[in-house]
Amino acid sequence: MTNSILSTKLNIPIMRRELVIRDRLIKQLNDGMYRHLTLISAHAGFGKTTLVSEWLANCNCAVAWLSLEEGDNNPHSFLSYIIAAIQTIEEDLGDELLSLLGSPQPPKLEDILTSLLNEITLIPYNFILVLDDYHTIHTQPINEAMTFFLENMPPQMHLVITTREDPKLPLARLRAKDQLTEIRNSDLRFTSSEAASFLNQVMNLKLSKNNIDNLVTKTEGWITGLQLAGISMGGHDDPSSFIKSFTGNHSFIVDYLVEEVLKQQSVYIQNFLLQTSILDRLCGSLCDAIMQDTFLKGQQSLEFIEKSNLFIIPLDNERRWYRYHHLFAELLKQKLLHSSDDTLVSNGIDIAQLHIRASIWYEKNNYEIEAFQHATAAGDVERAERILLGNGIPLHFRGAVVPVMKWLETLTTDTLDAHPTLWVIYASVLSMSAQYNEVEPKLLAAERALHGLEKNMKTRNLIGHIAAIRALLATAQNNVDGIISESLIALENLSPSNLAVRTATTWKLGIAYELQGDNTKAKQAYSEAIATSNASGNRIIEILSTIALGNLQVKENLLMQACKTYEQALKMKDETPSSYLYPVYIGLARIYYEWNDLDVAIEYIEKSKQLAKYIENYNQIITCNLLYVQTLLAKKDLESATSILNEIKQFAFQYDLEDRMSEVSETEVLLLLNQGKVHAARKLAETYKLPHSQARVYLSQGDIAKAQHELHTYYQEVKQNGMREKMLKLKVLQAVVSYLDGETDEALQLLTDHLLEASSGRFVRTFLDEGEHMEQLLIKAYANGIMPEYIDLLLQAFKLDYVAQQNMTQPQLLFDALSERELEVLQLIGQGFSNKEISKKLFIALDTVKGHNRRIFEKLQVRRRTEAVAKAREMGLL
Repeated sequence: MTNSILSTKLNIPIMRRELVIRDRLIKQLNDGMYRHLTLISAHAGFGKTTLVSEWLANCNCAVAWLSLEEGDNNPHSFLSYIIAAIQTIEEDLGDELLSLLGSPQPPKLEDILTSLLNEITLIPYNFILVLDDYHTIHTQPINEAMTFFLENMPPQMHLVITTREDPKLPLARLRAKDQLTEIRNSDLRFTSSEAASFLNQVMNLKLSKNNIDNLVTKTEGWITGLQLAGISMGGHDDPSSFIKSFTGNHSFIVDYLVEEVLKQQSVYIQNFLLQTSILDRLCGSLCDAIMQDTFLKGQQSLEFIEKSNLFIIPLDNERRWYRYHHLFAELLKQKLLHSSDDTLVSNGIDIAQLHIRASIWYEKNNYEIEAFQHATAAGDVERAERILLGNGIPLHFRGAVVPVMKWLETLTTDTLDAHPTLWVIYASVLSMSAQYNEVEPKLLAAERALHGLEKNMKTRNLIGHIAAIRALLATAQNNVDGIISESLIALENLSPSNLAVRTATTWKLGIAYELQGDNTKAKQAYSEAIATSNASGNRIIEILSTIALGNLQVKENLLMQACKTYEQALKMKDETPSSYLYPVYIGLARIYYEWNDLDVAIEYIEKSKQLAKYIENYNQIITCNLLYVQTLLAKKDLESATSILNEIKQFAFQYDLEDRMSEVSETEVLLLLNQGKVHAARKLAETYKLPHSQARVYLSQGDIAKAQHELHTYYQEVKQNGMREKMLKLKVLQAVVSYLDGETDEALQLLTDHLLEASSGRFVRTFLDEGEHMEQLLIKAYANGIMPEYIDLLLQAFKLDYVAQQNMTQPQLLFDALSERELEVLQLIGQGFSNKEISKKLFIALDTVKGHNRRIFEKLQVRRRTEAVAKAREMGLL
């Protein structure tokens, strides 16, 4: 569903302003605002939506509105719509969650709800969320999710549910706790005075009190019954006789009245209503395309139907988009479906043709997903296939994985065999959904369907796409030979114009080269993939290649470049599922840790860990927590570090991740050494054969010779593998060991050899983490005039690190504690720039700007921008 169409689900329905406002119910709604839930439960047509609309039109409170439909029973889609609804009043809320929910592997509901509730808690004002027509929801996971939501809802939020039947929520418990306001059939029935206002003032029928009383009695105050009766009476000279003949129970009234209404309309309007009932949303030009009739334009017809009270609801203030009342739409569709031979007898137009016309209109107006869905509804495989393939980039490459998958699952083997492209697309969609075990059978079926066909551009492209998908399967298995061989077959067969698949193949080659240790070729491949994916619109490959390039830059100690690369990836998050971003966040966390901006590092760790939990990436969860422990050690919070590390070990055991225990143990050695438990640290380092850790243990024990030998041996291994990041850290530690061995000149030389590389990446923690001996060595280097500007920066960091440990908060120390980036942000705040403007000026993500704001406020001990500017000027920062 495109954003423009989605937005129509989120608007409060615009009701005719003349409709009767029932003061008794408005008061009841206002009085119940302190409770969690207002439930409006009544039969169809009792004016539930109208009542809520009338109330909210005069309620001084922010409102988020979501109209529900049968198609909203997917739990993840349901939560996506809730987030989108709340975004109409709080723009930035849930951006990452919304993107994540559209990913091929959506997360667990409870995790999403917890995150969503945490974000809602930060909304600084009261607001109302309306879930209209909740009776269309019958999926138990959604009911469970809403139960969790109600039980944990923040106090500034109020939930309103309208429904034809009681939802499966803990109503009795809410009722007992006085957290439920209920409005039901008996409450919604119009009184005679209300019916008189409606029928005589709104519908201009001029009925007598006796006639109104009789009609209210017959309809039992049912607003839709009153409205339909009023419309029907428009063609009767004797209202009294009509009302007298107006009988029947509620289960048949609707069919009877709609029949009466339709029969009183012109043939054109009857056909218009029936033919346009295939549409979920209506606008003038779309209706013109469906009707193909010059008698009356679609917009005029819609306005006429609205003025005639024929159950149509405008969805925007400009009266461009409409929808039929749900009950009316259902009845129209039923009548259309039950026309003889599925054909409109009056003009011989079949339903499939109506869907084709809708598909054509949607395609011309760039609503590709809707165009595709109407083509599938028409059973037009050729048209659906063409729209699916798009102009060089298939729909599922643009996020439409679910609708494409659903359609492919309905096709017979014979149909797929007749369209080999669809077998390949089927395999592609499965691979994007990580259903790898089901991919190869589809590829084999595609090859069987292609066997014997003429070799032309189309068949060669399919052969190339098949190889490209197999290269992806090889990538999932880290099978370098398989990636390269299949990728080369793909590139040999794919047309030069098939940028979408060629781009993905180039990215996979980059992975293969990186696994081989050829970083130069890998960077070239990733850079090429970024350029071509940008040109082709393949945003998923663009972000994956950008992340891969950033990771390579980190490995080569190019932290400044890597930071810019990662932030570029973050700017793509509105166009790709957020589940792809967890490596970006952990990459940024490592960089900000190295730059000694520990608070920012922790924020990025938490974001990465949150996404990893959503997609159940257990390895990534461990990676995040290990960096978190390292950051806590830098903050000297040994207690928290110990607690997190114990959780990591238990987690690794629980999910059978023994292969990560060496890495876990390396971090644990650091913790043990910080705690002074040298013997335990040595035992652990020896058990897992950790050379870097063993060198640290020897150093702690004063065994300089063993430390030197261990470092020298390990460095040769690391150097051979081209691990520049590791090489730098080892050389820095070697400098400390040489200094403690009395070889000051050698230590200074080692330091000098690597300071230039470290300074280009603004490395800080690599030096800070080596403690006071490194500080002493840096002081000597500074005295010898070795890179004084950079060493001064490092010595200031040592000073600040000491100050932080002493918990000092004098104004001057607050000034020193502001990072360079925070000072830049503070300057721009002082100049009156908004967060978005700051984001663009500094080329950083909006979330990063907000994080800097929070830390600036904390350090300056203020709560808002104006206070921060005033405090900064007082301290001489501005």
